[in-house]
Amino acid sequence: MTALTKYDRLEATALWRPEEGAQRMDVLLSLGDATLTISDMRENVLNHWSLPAIQRVNPGERPAIFIPGEDATEELETDDEDMIRALEKVRKLIERRRPHPGRLRHWVTAGALLSLLLLTVFWLPGALRSYTVSVVPEATRAALGQRIMARIGRITGQECRGRDGRVVLSRLARNVTGNSALHVVVLSSGVQTSKHLPGNITLVNRALIEDFEHPDVIAGFLLAEELRRETTDPLLPLLDHVELRGTVRLLTTGDLPDASIDQYAEDILIAPQSDLPTTALLNRFGGQGVPSTPYAYALDLTGETTLDLIEADPTPITSARDLLTDDDWIRLQGICGE
Repeated sequence: MTALTKYDRLEATALWRPEEGAQRMDVLLSLGDATLTISDMRENVLNHWSLPAIQRVNPGERPAIFIPGEDATEELETDDEDMIRALEKVRKLIERRRPHPGRLRHWVTAGALLSLLLLTVFWLPGALRSYTVSVVPEATRAALGQRIMARIGRITGQECRGRDGRVVLSRLARNVTGNSALHVVVLSSGVQTSKHLPGNITLVNRALIEDFEHPDVIAGFLLAEELRRETTDPLLPLLDHVELRGTVRLLTTGDLPDASIDQYAEDILIAPQSDLPTTALLNRFGGQGVPSTPYAYALDLTGETTLDLIEADPTPITSARDLLTDDDWIRLQGICGE
């Protein structure tokens, strides 16, 4: 967000409560372009908050209390004036950038939509969807992802929040995928293996961590999901779900109704996983030095349907890099038990 360049590298201290009823702990806050990074006093990353989704609980009071989104149980408390001003500026900036009825942008967009409608009803839905995907900003994507995640949490229960495990998982995800903004959420139920949402959110089932002896499996699913994210924009399935009317609303107002978000959150959990091109997947595994065989057997215990991933494994187990130390792997496997 260019309006916040004066706050580049802004850091502050705060009190962080990971969930309702938990003991508060001293943390360090670091303000980035799109996220607020929460770290312990040894600078180990504990969580990332999407800036567009942050809400203030007690406007005008000190110390200021913030939460990462509606219905969130996580909480930050800080009296650092620079950090409070920066976060409030983000909130006001997001609000100002929302289109409002009567403004020139509203009429220009409406005129563009009318022109598209006159072309052909068969061409419009696909073209409008592609256009919407190309213009929706990252802040809106992040806010949509957080809303979908909040609804999924009400369906499946809270995500696994073991602090040590989350720190290890965050480091593993960045190391394997190269996506520094990736936020991985571990669920006890709901998602069968893995799914991804707008706003750089990836959901994984706890079984991918707890039911295997090595981190190669969870690393494989993170790589595969990142390839899906790059192959198909995460907004496309959402726009397919809300259809033309919802697409027009997102384009003109930057928002979707709660009912659409709730229904999509329920449907995405049972939607079949999309297939990936074997060659592209093998290239991704080879480029990261991760063996594809453990991932293949996790998909199919017999290996019959994933034989190509096994026979053409670009990274033999003997030459694969060590993704985690034994101690870190144990910490990660305890992410749902702390």
